Amino acid sequence: MKLLVCLFFLPLVIFSCSKEEKREGLLENEISPGILRTPDERFVDLENYPYEANYMMIDGLRIHYLDEGPKDADPIFLLHGEPTWSYLFRKMIPVLVNEGHRVIVPDCVGFGKSDKYISKYDYSYKHHVDVMKELIQRLDLQNATFFGQDWGGLVGLRVVAEIPDRFGNIVVSNTGFAAAEGIGAWFLETITKLVVWWNGPVTFEELSAAADEALSAGEPSASTGISMFRKWMAYSYYAENMNITGIIEKFGGVDLTEGEEYAYEAPYPTGLYKSGAHVWPYLIPTQLPENEKLWKEVYEKWDKPFLVAFGENERITLRMKDDFVNRIPNPTVITLGGAGHFVQEEVGPELAKIISEFIKGNPVSDLINTNENY
Repeated sequence: MKLLVCLFFLPLVIFSCSKEEKREGLLENEISPGILRTPDERFVDLENYPYEANYMMIDGLRIHYLDEGPKDADPIFLLHGEPTWSYLFRKMIPVLVNEGHRVIVPDCVGFGKSDKYISKYDYSYKHHVDVMKELIQRLDLQNATFFGQDWGGLVGLRVVAEIPDRFGNIVVSNTGFAAAEGIGAWFLETITKLVVWWNGPVTFEELSAAADEALSAGEPSASTGISMFRKWMAYSYYAENMNITGIIEKFGGVDLTEGEEYAYEAPYPTGLYKSGAHVWPYLIPTQLPENEKLWKEVYEKWDKPFLVAFGENERITLRMKDDFVNRIPNPTVITLGGAGHFVQEEVGPELAKIISEFIKGNPVSDLINTNENY
């Protein structure tokens, strides 16, 4: 029996343990072995992104973050996901600042203006968490509101759970906090890697077709979302140069301007800079037991305001919405009408206003009219 299991998972083991070939010398913009830094000139005069850059060195990496609004106000910590960076929040920041909030928006390791590992094997879920946690602690943020979308939720919810006394509110949108325990956790991590190996390389056209099928299925379905996500994992892992703007437009249902397209691609002069984006989906099941422990110790006992605001047309993370609804005590749950996965692009100003009202303790409701100006 053991032999059969070993033979079954042998291709997976070989696949998971393969490494890039060794090379000699440093590449252009390789500031130290294995670490790339995007040249600053690529970020000059980005469309609708007039914000001042701030940097902090953490674990040998230069981490970028925005710090807007009054410094004595309670902070809002906005964390992006895959495959975006702080540029994604450009429509939300001015609304939140005008409402009197301090707004902190970092770029995760491998994204935006933060340094990037060349090898995808240097990234880990835990390291993303540790870096963001140290950033928050060194900024000494108190009574903060956390907002996370996509991988921003997976990382940020872990951070909040580890230092909960620093946070007063949580808002999640189109994300999850994947968790499992025991043999189930091992099985899910193993089967995820197997699925990536089994699918093999997936083209953007194949991924786009899977997205179209999920979006045309009528009522949102967890099964269609899972099927699409399998394609997404394989595409991300194998692609040599991820089509970032294509992904945002397809899953966000938006038409980016040329300036916005350039801005989203600005951090990545070549595909080599995108290793963090390529490997992120693959890392989701690598901390399942740790997350389950925090579900039980922190989130199932959460007694502070918690807002769940998923897009009406969301498919990718739909299945994980039920975890928030069923496991968080008394969450506020609303739907962002007309929005898909990248809610910051689709209904950014409206969502920012909702978050501000939620922080103030005012009632919030489903977003129906997405054309109102704030």
